[in-house]
Amino acid sequence: MAFRRIFLPLIVFSILVFDPIYGQKFELDSNYVEETPELFSLRFYFSKKYTDLIQKTADGNTYRFQPNSGNNLGIGFTYQKLTLNLAMPVGFLNPDRQQDWPLYLDLQAHLYPKNMIIDVFGQFYNGYSIPSDFLSNSDSPYLREDIKLRKLGLNFNYLFNGEQLSLMAAFNQSFIQKRSAFSPFVGFEVYGGSIKGDSLLLPAFENQRESNFSSNRSFQVGPNAGFAGTVVFGGGFFLTGVFSGNLSLAYTQWNESSDLDQWGIVPTYFLRGFFGYNSRKFSINANYVLKNNQMVRLDNFDLSKETGNYRINFIYKFQPGEGFKRGFSKINPLRLIKKD
Repeated sequence: MAFRRIFLPLIVFSILVFDPIYGQKFELDSNYVEETPELFSLRFYFSKKYTDLIQKTADGNTYRFQPNSGNNLGIGFTYQKLTLNLAMPVGFLNPDRQQDWPLYLDLQAHLYPKNMIIDVFGQFYNGYSIPSDFLSNSDSPYLREDIKLRKLGLNFNYLFNGEQLSLMAAFNQSFIQKRSAFSPFVGFEVYGGSIKGDSLLLPAFENQRESNFSSNRSFQVGPNAGFAGTVVFGGGFFLTGVFSGNLSLAYTQWNESSDLDQWGIVPTYFLRGFFGYNSRKFSINANYVLKNNQMVRLDNFDLSKETGNYRINFIYKFQPGEGFKRGFSKINPLRLIKKD
């Protein structure tokens, strides 16, 4: 698809040019942020990722399609600027999940270098359902194993006060925010993707023929701006909020028809929230990331995507021995792209 030819160069360009691994040295203000590269952070966490489809119809109804993703349990670590996490859905946390549906893949990378915000999305969902709460004429969920969603995206922002505000401290607790700090930021984002089913997506018993569709393709790109801040209180507690708004040049096509396509300007938003306790010994925290992508409206077609990622972390920190440090330095993949 055309958007893939645009996305891949942009992702590589952002990583190579904007990531501080390749960029100039950027010093944090030690009065506001404490760096802890010597600590090994071991985490156990609960998480869920998703991309919901929200369709509004001409008669004012709203239908929410939800993927067959699961509530996950995971384990991971952060050490010497390297973070690895592994999570998977477990049965007792997902009693209503369809076990025999096709597998899905949701790749979300939310990166917070010292003065930047970088988000990369690669999502490949197979199977959606509409909960009964969103249906007017049925008490049972509407299941559609055939619906497929593909989404690629990149968001990049530059923090103007990144030397005093560390979003790494809020996101994976590899830093410690010592004092409250705030920063505006600017950047850009680009997203594209497709939705397709074997037949019309809305159930026939809902009588939504004018707003029904079987496929959608979309692309959007544009600048964004926002504000981020962390409030530190109570000797280690923190509350972080990040908001950005975007105006994108966007294109949407419905039902693979040149008669049902539209260019336009659409507003979107990105929300993040982090709360918890963080120290040199341990951290307990919760975080939530939500990205809204509105499609270009055309006649009775009004669709948006909501991509979310929430996580609860339990983290224990310790200083490893000299033998472990030497061994890890030899196998750390970041050595291939950075020499301290």
